[in-house]
Amino acid sequence: VKMMREGKQRWLVVSRPADQVWDPIIEFWKTNGFNLVTEAKDVGIVETDWAENRAKLPQDFVRRTLGKVLDGLYSTGERDKFRTRLERNADGSTEIFISHRGAQEVFTGQMKERTMWTARASDPELEAEFLGRLMARLGTDQKVAKAALASAKPERPKAQIEKDQAGSFVKVEEGFDRAWRRVGVAIDRSGFTVEDRDRNKGIYFVRYVGADSQAGDEGFIKKLFGGSTKAAAAVKYQIAVRSSADKSTVSVLNE
Repeated sequence: VKMMREGKQRWLVVSRPADQVWDPIIEFWKTNGFNLVTEAKDVGIVETDWAENRAKLPQDFVRRTLGKVLDGLYSTGERDKFRTRLERNADGSTEIFISHRGAQEVFTGQMKERTMWTARASDPELEAEFLGRLMARLGTDQKVAKAALASAKPERPKAQIEKDQAGSFVKVEEGFDRAWRRVGVAIDRSGFTVEDRDRNKGIYFVRYVGADSQAGDEGFIKKLFGGSTKAAAAVKYQIAVRSSADKSTVSVLNE
């Protein structure tokens, strides 16, 4: 297992086919205490449910005294979820990416009587931490995994938005393999659901419902007093990666 890095992005390269690392990855997330909401082996996607970091709960006198009695009334106001994506390489090896999405609960209304969940920035260091743990789970010595995580040298990526007669697109100063990899991670971090992908044609088929406003749970106030929201309709897109030599363009297309 090797740790790779470009910019803030890290991933693993495993000298085994994807079918041989699928079950260990499922077990990895479950043993780390996560519930899984997506196990799409055909497209190589594993996604956890939203989870709260209980380590952030206040440890005041009342909480220490009553212990678990008050667990249901405390909320850290932050949720995290992770998506693991497997890419099959022509040489039989597998690339493994872990992307993080965060949400935080904020108070709204004139009297701050309501709460809503809003997106929180992805945490590349948290992604790297779980990659290091997965590296060890796949058979690498823990000390070697930590050393690989620390020694992965970053590169400086280059990308910018440009326009032509057809509309806006992202120009990436990289060839197809790197651009395809980077787009995949961007999709994962943005909350799109990948329904299918065709690497030969350079297309991701995705759908998007908008931000997970409930972050896998009702808001703290709603949890106490009730309430619900209607689900938004999903919109389908194609995200196309086109390359020539060492340059690529990325376009968002309709269904």
